[in-house]
Amino acid sequence: MSGPRKLHIKSYGCQMNVYDSHRMADTLAPQGFVETAQPEDADLVILNTCHIREKAAEKVYSELGRIRKMKEAAAADGRQMQIAVAGCVAQAEGKEIIERAPVVDLVIGSQNYHRLPDFLVRVNAGEKVVDTEFPAEDKLDFIAPASRAAMRARGVSAFVTVQEGCDKFCTFCVVPYTRGAEVSRPVAKIVAEVERLAAAGIREITLIGQNVNAYHGEDVDGRASSLGRLLNRLANVPGIARLRYTTSHPCDVDDSLIAAHRELPALMPFLHLPVQSGSDRILAAMNRRHTRADYLHVIEQLRDAQPEIAFSSDFIVGFLSETEEDFAATMSLVEEVGFAAAYSFRYSARPGTPAAEMDGQVPEAVQSARLARLQALIDDQQDDFTRRAPGRRFDVLFEKPGKYAGQLVGRSPYLQPVHVNASTALIGEIRSVRINNIDRYSLFGDLEDAPAPRATAALAAVEA
Repeated sequence: MSGPRKLHIKSYGCQMNVYDSHRMADTLAPQGFVETAQPEDADLVILNTCHIREKAAEKVYSELGRIRKMKEAAAADGRQMQIAVAGCVAQAEGKEIIERAPVVDLVIGSQNYHRLPDFLVRVNAGEKVVDTEFPAEDKLDFIAPASRAAMRARGVSAFVTVQEGCDKFCTFCVVPYTRGAEVSRPVAKIVAEVERLAAAGIREITLIGQNVNAYHGEDVDGRASSLGRLLNRLANVPGIARLRYTTSHPCDVDDSLIAAHRELPALMPFLHLPVQSGSDRILAAMNRRHTRADYLHVIEQLRDAQPEIAFSSDFIVGFLSETEEDFAATMSLVEEVGFAAAYSFRYSARPGTPAAEMDGQVPEAVQSARLARLQALIDDQQDDFTRRAPGRRFDVLFEKPGKYAGQLVGRSPYLQPVHVNASTALIGEIRSVRINNIDRYSLFGDLEDAPAPRATAALAAVEA
């Protein structure tokens, strides 16, 4: 009897892709696939791609060149290796992937992962398969019943997709073209999935979607639910202690969501709210549908509702025709808000987007200089946020053993890694920790109810 088949999935990009990779693995588990971290040992390699970053497609083709050599080596040993490309590059490039990289056996779009077992039957029969069509059925009801039974909890936190696609059509963004129109899962199906995850030991749920706060799934009363209403429902699932959501659009922060931040202790006070630019002229060119003042008003409302809230954001530097005055408006917005973290990138054209056809490219050297200035300011703000931690008490959800014996690592409400000396019996528990030291990205502290010795190797290195 042959052993299990080995599966290697490499994810690029966003949390949605991480979640998609998990559901592909769960879908294939009943087919006898087990995951391996070594691609050269795999019978099936899946590249789950992202089209957001610069030269995303070329990076995929470069990776396929390396995997081609692994496939040739496997064939020389009498073993068949199959290669699939999934995700947004697959959706955008389609059959061109197989034309450019014949080593690929399967190209599968982001809405069709539930059909993986059927596609592999066709691949095993010698067919090259390309399926990037958006399905007509509910494309978010993507896990077949057999695969639902195979769902595996990974750690103490889990992502749950509640919404997919985007109708905003920002001029720089490929998401509406690679993920399709906005659709939302029904409340009942989300609650059922979260209940299963809670029963498997999950304590923290992050709701994800390309535009998650545009959620409008059908509730049990037949009405469309808002994200705020959904969060209230999930906060009552036994075993779920923490809720988060990402990624949001400023235009879709409504009263129910603001109220959720005010009223739900389980909803963590850390929100990723992309703004992209502080210039109204550039925001209009990006088709962001909000102004600088709109964004700042949303920030003010959320801070009024939850004074402990902290924010992260996304910025694009050097968008078409951006002037020094436009960039200065971005810098001043960053100074006004004060971010705990942010992601910032130079603008680069994405084929198929409206901006790719527009004039006004900012010279690369100017883009790079502006990006360096923005990132320096953001780094200063992130460092300042971290430096305020010593002396504070955080409820920490413990996730795993630390690097050193006797050490545990958990997450603060702001997603900061927190290191303490404690028993592994606390994994999955939430305990109060008093922070007594920091490094740039991590916090170190003692359990409030059981102080631990401070002389760990990690802390000694920080103090040195």
